[in-house]
Amino acid sequence: MSGRRRIATQDDMDEVLGLLEDGVSMSAVARELGWDRHTISRWSREAGYTPSFGNKGGVRLVVQDRPAEVVSDVHTPGHGRRLDAFDRAHIQSRHEEGMSGAAIARYIGCSASTVTRELKRNTGTNGHYHARAAQRDTDRRRRRGRQCFLDSRPELRQAVIGYLRDWFSPQQVAAQLRKDFPDREEMWVSHETIYQALYMQGRGTLRQELAKEKALRSGRTSRVHQSRLPKARGQTWVQGCHISTRPPEVADRAVPGHWEGDLVVGTKNQSAIITLVERTSRLVILRRLPGKHDTTSVMPLLAEMIGSLPEVIRKTLTWDQGPEMASHPELTLATNIQVFFCDPHSPWQRGSNENTNGLLRDFFPKGTDFRKVTDEQVAEAERLLNKRPRQTLGWRTPAEVFQQVLADSALTA
Repeated sequence: MSGRRRIATQDDMDEVLGLLEDGVSMSAVARELGWDRHTISRWSREAGYTPSFGNKGGVRLVVQDRPAEVVSDVHTPGHGRRLDAFDRAHIQSRHEEGMSGAAIARYIGCSASTVTRELKRNTGTNGHYHARAAQRDTDRRRRRGRQCFLDSRPELRQAVIGYLRDWFSPQQVAAQLRKDFPDREEMWVSHETIYQALYMQGRGTLRQELAKEKALRSGRTSRVHQSRLPKARGQTWVQGCHISTRPPEVADRAVPGHWEGDLVVGTKNQSAIITLVERTSRLVILRRLPGKHDTTSVMPLLAEMIGSLPEVIRKTLTWDQGPEMASHPELTLATNIQVFFCDPHSPWQRGSNENTNGLLRDFFPKGTDFRKVTDEQVAEAERLLNKRPRQTLGWRTPAEVFQQVLADSALTA
């Protein structure tokens, strides 16, 4: 080594500090491992240790206070509480003082089982718990990661990809696989596992394999946690018309005449299409809004659409909390249909309408300027959607089911 400076690695430092923690003096460590004593002293200080003369030159951990900017980010005790380097330093110090695991847990603000598992997992064969080594091993385990569930099952993975390419939603894929393989649980997968394989980076190759295609009909490539969605503003027109007050008969789809509605907005937010879907038959009604889509523009056209329907199938309309419905009492007065509003950011409460809007994008992709689309094109899209057989209708078309609904309503009127 003469003439060349010895370069220390992290493993070299871990070996030195481990011996010091076990009570070996700095001089003895220097002689055994061939490092300069001053270098060893510097490493121990940087790691938060101070000489302990009670063990003949070893070191003891100095438990430092948590910085103020870190304190504000620490989770409160309870589910999800993870230990950090400061917690582990306190565990080592209190454990060496003979404090019980439950007492340590109360001291640092976590559950007793968390401390017990930490000590069991990271206590060495010599019976010592070292905070620095425990933190290092935890970081390594966290970086290691696991193989994606679908990557470990090639047959299942190919089946999932096949259905996604047929524009099945993850929920539909999960349900279909249980039908296709009722006796093979290894071919079952939850929709959440599929979403993770698509959305999470570094968790397999499913996302990369479908990168040149729309893996999901929505085209989304990332998730937004519900807590980060914009907060709902106070919409006065929702008061007294919340979906929780909607008649229970609406939920089971057995009684016809309950509708869901929404706007499909065009490019630059300057045009739109009004979509209405009847919950029992899935019949679609479309109308184009070539200009503004505020309440003064939407209400007259919506009243015309609903007013053209037989009164017996004008019961309720479920909408989101958009401002275009601010004057909905006028719609109720004109058509005798009761309007109800969903919770904010809850599109599943209008599931039929959301699905229809997605199908409509096959005809008018995002970025379409509906000012340049003709009423005839919108009518043709409506016709094609209503003549398409649906599995949920026993492979009948919405138009067929709606005609049956009208016939049955006439008989019972």
